Amino acid sequence: MPILPTFDDVTAAAARLAGHVHRTPVLTSRTMNDETGAQVFFKCENFQRMGAFKFRGGFNALSRFDDRQRKAGVVTFSSGNHAQAIALSARLLGIPATIIMPHDAPASKMAATRGYGGNVVVYDRYTEDREAIGRKLAEEQGMTLIPPYDHPDVIAGQGTAAMELFDETGPLDALFVPLGGGGLLSGSALAARALSPQCRIYGVEPEAGNDGQQSFRSGSIVHIDTPRTIADGAQTQHLGGYTFGIIKRDVDDICTASDAELIECMRFFAGRMKIVVEPTGCLGLAAVRNMKAALAGKRVGVVISGGNIDLERFAALLAG
Repeated sequence: MPILPTFDDVTAAAARLAGHVHRTPVLTSRTMNDETGAQVFFKCENFQRMGAFKFRGGFNALSRFDDRQRKAGVVTFSSGNHAQAIALSARLLGIPATIIMPHDAPASKMAATRGYGGNVVVYDRYTEDREAIGRKLAEEQGMTLIPPYDHPDVIAGQGTAAMELFDETGPLDALFVPLGGGGLLSGSALAARALSPQCRIYGVEPEAGNDGQQSFRSGSIVHIDTPRTIADGAQTQHLGGYTFGIIKRDVDDICTASDAELIECMRFFAGRMKIVVEPTGCLGLAAVRNMKAALAGKRVGVVISGGNIDLERFAALLAG
């Protein structure tokens, strides 16, 4: 069992991120409060640097590199948001970055990663193993591999989003967090257990990729084939040792949402709240809508994980 990060690591990450990360807004919607009968607070990481929460974990991890690591560079693998986070963080810190991305990653995410100075290496997400490619490059070139979620510094950095949410709202009755590999959920759980101990914590996955739910209920990590879902930020095949350790201990349940429900939430965010949210970022709200009978009268937090989606794709999904 790996030594799991703690809330002290989250507070240390917050100190490293100060002055580099945006303190993103917490928004509310009277329409959603009326629909659910709850007070819903949205932590809007779609307004974070590079458009997603991933900047927090990426910058925190890279800021801890020693001189040798900084010179040799970083390598990572990602479908998009972590790729951009590492590329931007590396540029800010003067570290060379190599990013392994699926050839079918959203064009805007690939272009942004290159724009931040990342050296992009493409692979086929359905036939090739990105983790093996990353390990091979790290060994051959002496780079440090920073995975997208299963790393203590990444988890601690991601937890700062929920830390800021609780700082602004005070204790909550429930917190809903998108779940892919579990970095955001496990970091959020560390913050919630410290700052709002009675809060019920829910991870939310795409229906087509419920490996986390299966893992949570079986008590061990379940591996699945790459799920086919519009929630590209949650197309992970399994949780990690660090993330699952925290999730198993601290999270109350894992629920799922369909692609159709995610589109309806995208439509709500755009139409009612005037914000662009990518499909993965809608997972939390979709679950709140599904559970609204149990949430009436409660104070509910929802982490919006990001807003990175090609506008053409965004328009096509909403036109449906």
